[in-house]
Amino acid sequence: MPNLKDLKNRIASVKSTRKITKAMQMVAAAKLRRAQDAAVAARPYADKMADVVNGLAASAVGSETAPKLLAGTGSEQTHLLVVMTAERGLCGGFNSSIVKIARYRANKLIKEGKTVKILTVGKKGREQLKRDLSAHMVGHVDFSDVKRVNYENAAEVSKKVFEMFDAGEFDVATIFYNRFESVISQIPTPKQIIPAVVPEGAEVDALYDYEPSEEAILEDLLPRSVTTQIFTALLENGASEQGARMSAMDNATRNAGDMIDKLTTVYNRSRQAAITKELIEIISGAEAL
Repeated sequence: MPNLKDLKNRIASVKSTRKITKAMQMVAAAKLRRAQDAAVAARPYADKMADVVNGLAASAVGSETAPKLLAGTGSEQTHLLVVMTAERGLCGGFNSSIVKIARYRANKLIKEGKTVKILTVGKKGREQLKRDLSAHMVGHVDFSDVKRVNYENAAEVSKKVFEMFDAGEFDVATIFYNRFESVISQIPTPKQIIPAVVPEGAEVDALYDYEPSEEAILEDLLPRSVTTQIFTALLENGASEQGARMSAMDNATRNAGDMIDKLTTVYNRSRQAAITKELIEIISGAEAL
């Protein structure tokens, strides 16, 4: 028979855990609203920036004077993977889903004979990737003290990427993040940011003559576009993290409630059995007398 005191202590412990997970769920719900609003508000700006860049880039692709961020290095031998995850856990599969697609891409490139370098943004991604890809990790950006991501934080990441690109340390850069769809749906997404990818359907707008030239405008616009894409990805990640944490803590709260119910049932049955046993002993003793 289970010890009644142990059962009582365990029920109290699970109840305490349930209070914590419920509180975390409510905090995540409050943060989710702000993070979701920020991510949704940034999308139109990012889309418009992409349209402008694509329109200009369509006429500059293949040009000898095309900016390096558009033309690339002429090689695809060295790849930089920028893996953006959360600084904290307890958010379900949010971090592991990003790491999974980044690890798959890294292993695929390595098998193809490519050189892979990994820049991590967020402690959780770094912890998971260093287990089997530590030899390929070249840097880390720590946002553990940042309460709300802003454009300056994205500029910090892009600055590091630009410095590596200017130094010839990689040919292709890809970011990995979770795109927010809903509280229960976050989509792991890889996105190439260097060299800029021009959609096949992008058309040159013949109604405009640019002064200075398209190449000169792109020289200034492309770095801003890369930073904007990183900023948008960080915002999408922020909303996805809170949505995943809210969902995970809701599940944890429900599971704790189910466990409390089961333990309470076991406790009541054990207590009833102990009382019945004591009564039988008393009755047996009385009859013996």
